Amino acid sequence: MGETTAAIAKAHPEADFIAVEVHGPGVGSLLNRIAAEGLANVRVLRHDALDVLEQMIPDGALAALHLFFPDPWPKKRHHKRRMVQPAFAALVARKLAPGGVLHAATDWEDYAQQMAAIFTQENSFEEANTGFAARPPTKFETRGRRLGHAIRDLYFRRRETAPAAR
Repeated sequence: MGETTAAIAKAHPEADFIAVEVHGPGVGSLLNRIAAEGLANVRVLRHDALDVLEQMIPDGALAALHLFFPDPWPKKRHHKRRMVQPAFAALVARKLAPGGVLHAATDWEDYAQQMAAIFTQENSFEEANTGFAARPPTKFETRGRRLGHAIRDLYFRRRETAPAAR
């Protein structure tokens, strides 16, 4: 609903943010927060995130990408619908500037393991200890904690140069 995006943007007025969301009420809530807080550093797109990355963001243009609590598609037969797949990792690597940071969070242990494996296998990434900005709690994190789920934050940095072939 935009609370996390607004909090991060407010904490980092020196940076510009693009928030991408397909859920109409979430977009509306974020727009209301932006207006109420006078945030001038957030732009909002109601569109599919993959389309935005593929068609609207130049390669090497992003300092960071935050992927907080993407749809877990928890049933095994639906795992192919999860956003984080090898092709997504390669796309994110192209869109991040060298040294850019990917920060992903989930409350589904198997999805965290899948994300970690996929981003680790993408040669353009190396593990990082922190992200661009601290993540305030999200609605999905709060729900996950209430259900007893552990929260996993994953950090990867795009390498400055491509590693030698393995």
